[in-house]
Amino acid sequence: MAFVKVCALSKIAPGSATQVEAGGREYVVCNAEGTVYALDGVCPHAGGPLGHGALHGHMLVCPWHAWEFDCRTGANDFDDAIRVARHEVRVEGDDVLIDIP
Repeated sequence: MAFVKVCALSKIAPGSATQVEAGGREYVVCNAEGTVYALDGVCPHAGGPLGHGALHGHMLVCPWHAWEFDCRTGANDFDDAIRVARHEVRVEGDDVLIDIP
């Protein structure tokens, strides 16, 4: 695994999320109350782009069918067995780096 720069922290306001691509895969980077989290960017329900959804506190809402995932854990709000993979994040200056497989 390797940490890869995916975006600038200054481009992700607190309370927002953004879709990024690294290594040929989609990820979502969330700025929840000033802490940055990263998850796989594709909803397991129907393939929606999670980074285009809304962030409410720590809950990321898929824009296609409103499935919700906790950006801290990747767990679905309705069924804890449904998860999106979480990735370790480093912030170095204004750079957001995520650990990708």
